[in-house]
Amino acid sequence: MATNITWHPSLSHPERAALRHQPGLTIWLTGLSASGKSTIATALEQHLLRHSLAAYRLDGDNIRFGLNRDLGFSPTDRTENIRRIAEVAKLFADSATIAITSFISPYRADRALAREIHRKDGLAFVECWVDVSVEEAEKRDPKGLYKKAREGVIKEFTGVSAPYEEPEAAEVVIRSAECSVEEAIVQIVRYLEERGLVKLGEKVVG
Repeated sequence: MATNITWHPSLSHPERAALRHQPGLTIWLTGLSASGKSTIATALEQHLLRHSLAAYRLDGDNIRFGLNRDLGFSPTDRTENIRRIAEVAKLFADSATIAITSFISPYRADRALAREIHRKDGLAFVECWVDVSVEEAEKRDPKGLYKKAREGVIKEFTGVSAPYEEPEAAEVVIRSAECSVEEAIVQIVRYLEERGLVKLGEKVVG
């Protein structure tokens, strides 16, 4: 880290939250490729926006077109990928926006770091494990990635040639093979409301 820099303070998170009439937090969706993370994240973002809550989705594939375009899929690059997105999500959360991330994030240590990045600034972090078996994910395989991984075309593919370390204490566990996207959204929102993290406003029609 550079030494000739100075942190410039601004409004506190409570002040921003009061002015925007909503708290900021990060909802971190983790799970295998084809588990349904991105589908759930997209639906959740739309649901929150329609209930007058500022929310923004950060998607694992999309981020690699820009911010993380210089990273591959080695263990070191995966860790840096998650560190960067955790810092970005923290900025959204600090601005009193609900950040929704959908990343495989296969390593427990990396997810713990993402949580700590939020915790040290007093920001809520909700780990949401989209739990599906490798077998079920392979049946879905909308991008044909598992097939390529089995053929050796794709190296270091999570669930095939690279590990996925299952969460040990995720706040929300969604078994996507057993529920619809709508039911998954209900489960997440229920948790947020029960913990006092969000209060849904009147639904916006149109």
